[in-house]
Amino acid sequence: MINIRRATPDDAATVHTLIRRLAEHQSQSWGVTVSVEDLKRLLALPEVGYLIAERDGQAIGYVSWLQRISFWSGQDYLHLDDLYVTAAERGNGVGEQLMHAIAETADGKVIRWEVAEANTGAQRFYHRIGATLTSKKICRWHPQQPADEPLHN
Repeated sequence: MINIRRATPDDAATVHTLIRRLAEHQSQSWGVTVSVEDLKRLLALPEVGYLIAERDGQAIGYVSWLQRISFWSGQDYLHLDDLYVTAAERGNGVGEQLMHAIAETADGKVIRWEVAEANTGAQRFYHRIGATLTSKKICRWHPQQPADEPLHN
């Protein structure tokens, strides 16, 4: 049986491990610079949400989000940051359970997120649960970084 629960600052080490696993899965380990101490602080913020899926007490996946406000609608929405399920648990319904859990947490609010164009498996999953996928380019800008230095995240 899968248990899904809200992460607390006490879960920071587990959260860190899960984030690192996702980054390794996406070949982006270089992008994880957050520390366990940073995560303790972040998990205490009211606008940050993080659900952990567990089987037999072991973390097997998560969904994380930030609460945001749309200036267009004037309404709150949830910006899904990451959805991750360990390789051994993929295809067992864990991702769908996590998405249903965030939907309950959203309490009728819109949930928005991005998915990489190359991540066709995730796109199939999102279509299967009824999500609408729209194309959009994501821009990132770090003003303090020299213009000739490539951005990695």
